[in-house]
Amino acid sequence: MTETPAVGKSTGKEQVSTAFKWFHATSVNGGAMLMAAVISSYFSLYMTDKIGLAAGTASLVMLIASLWDAINDPMMGVIADGTKSKWGRYRPYFIPAPLLLTFFACMIWVIPNFGSTGKFIWVLAMYIGYGMTVTMYTMPQMAVLPACVKDNTIRNTIITMGAGVCAFAFTIGSTFTTNITSFFNSIGFSNGYIPLMLICGVFACVSFWGLFATSKERYLEPVKKGEAKKNLVLAFRHKEIWPNIIAWIMASMGYGMNFSTSVYYCMYYLARPDLITIYMGVISVAALLSMVVFMPIFLKFFKTGQKAIIVSQVISMVFYVAAFFLGSTNFVLLCVLTFIASCTSCMQNALVNVLVNDFIDFMQLKDGVSANGVISSVKGFAQKCGNTVVASGILFMLGIVGYIPNAVGQQNGATMFMLNFLKFGFPCITGIILILCCKFNPVSRYYGEIEAMKAKMGNGEE
Repeated sequence: MTETPAVGKSTGKEQVSTAFKWFHATSVNGGAMLMAAVISSYFSLYMTDKIGLAAGTASLVMLIASLWDAINDPMMGVIADGTKSKWGRYRPYFIPAPLLLTFFACMIWVIPNFGSTGKFIWVLAMYIGYGMTVTMYTMPQMAVLPACVKDNTIRNTIITMGAGVCAFAFTIGSTFTTNITSFFNSIGFSNGYIPLMLICGVFACVSFWGLFATSKERYLEPVKKGEAKKNLVLAFRHKEIWPNIIAWIMASMGYGMNFSTSVYYCMYYLARPDLITIYMGVISVAALLSMVVFMPIFLKFFKTGQKAIIVSQVISMVFYVAAFFLGSTNFVLLCVLTFIASCTSCMQNALVNVLVNDFIDFMQLKDGVSANGVISSVKGFAQKCGNTVVASGILFMLGIVGYIPNAVGQQNGATMFMLNFLKFGFPCITGIILILCCKFNPVSRYYGEIEAMKAKMGNGEE
C-alpha cells in the first residue's frame, strides 16, 4: 500500500470494477459505520443517564466486552484464512454479518425492566454480541482487498473512498443523532435509536451483499489444514509486526477520543449541552474533509502513508495543545482550533490501513503465505485494544475523579481537568507514539523487494 519511488505506479494492467470499489468502501464504512458512530458517541452516556447504570458499572461493561472483542479478532482471522467454500475464503461472511449486526445494534438500546444486575447482564450480552458481529465482517473485509487487488494505486484509491464514506457516516451519526432520534420519537416511536439502527442495517445489507457479489479472490496462496493458525504464530515471530501493532492501537485511541469525549466536554466541561450538536458537527465536518480532501493530498505530496501520518499528527498536536489552554475561553475559538486539529488528525484511522496491506505483502515475501485474514485480525485486535481503552477508560477515569452523571455545572475540579485532558491532552500522547512507530517502521526496508514480488504476479485477469 505504501509508496516508494517505485510504488504508486501500477504493477501491471489490472481490472477492478467500479462496483467492487464502492461496495468495499461502503461495507464497513457505510451503514455499519453509521451504527458505530452513534454507539461510540452516545452509548456510554446512554448507559448512565438512560439505562441507569453507575459509571463504574458502565465502564465494566465496556471493559469486558471490548477485551473479549479484541481477543476474538485473531480467532476470526484464523477461521477466515482457513475457510474453504465454493464462494471463497472471505466472501461467505458478508451474507449473515449485516443481519446479525442489525439485531444486536437494536438490542443494546433496549432498556430492560430489570434490576441493576439484570440490566448489567443484558447490556453486556447485547454489547458483546454487537462486537462479535463487527469482528465477523471486519476481518474478512480487510483481508479481501489485497486478495482481490494487487495494485498499490488502486488499493490506495479504495481505502481513500472508504475513508470518505467513513467520515460522512461519522458526520451523520455523531452530529445529527439527537435530531434523528427526536424525530422518530415525535412520530410515535418510544425509542428513536431503534428505527435509526434498522435503517442503518438496510444500508449495511446492501453494501455487504454487493461486496459478496462483486469480489473475486485472485491473489491467494493455498492454505493447508491448520496452516492459518501457524501463520498467526509466524506473524508474531517477525519483529517488524510490533511497531505496526502499537501504531494501530494509538490510531484507534486517538481517533476514538476525538469523538467519544466531545459530548462529555460540551455537557460538563463547558456546561453547555445545547452546544453538543454544533460542536459534534464541527468535528464531523472536519473528519469528512480530513479523509476526503486532505488525506489524498497528504498521500500525494508526502508519497508514503507513514510520512503522511507523521506530518498530520505534528500539525494536529499543535492545535490540540492550543485548545487545551484556550478552548474554554471562547466557543468560536474552540471550534476553530478543534476543526483544524481534526482536519489533520482524523485521517490517521484510515492511513494506518496502509500498514495492514504492507505487512500482508511482507509475509508473502518472507514466508510465501497469504495471511490476509490473520494480519487483518491482528490489526483488528490492536484496534479493539484501542477501543477498549477509549470505551472503558473514559468512564473509568471520570469515575476515579468523582464524575456525577446528569450534574451539569456541578462537577468538581478534578473532573473538569480530566475532561479537558481526555479531550485535548490524551490525543497528543497517542500522536507522539504513533509518530515514533511510523518513523522507525522496519517493514519499509523491504518495499523494493515487495514491489518486485508483486510485479511477478498475474495481471489480475480471470
